[in-house]
Amino acid sequence: MAYSYRCKDYPGMEACPASFTAESEAELWKHIELHGSVAHQEEPDKWSSEDRQQIKSLIRES
Repeated sequence: MAYSYRCKDYPGMEACPASFTAESEAELWKHIELHGSVAHQEEPDKWSSEDRQQIKSLIRES
């Protein structure tokens, strides 16, 4: 099974072309957090539980 996430699916990030696919959801979260930090100058450790739930709702299993 693989897990994927497209940044443009998150509200307000429609212009971002980044997408990630990983073998596990834990690995995918590492990619998402690194991307948020590097590309969007965010601090993932300060993301609210609502932000994390929104991201989780956009993760797809295949």
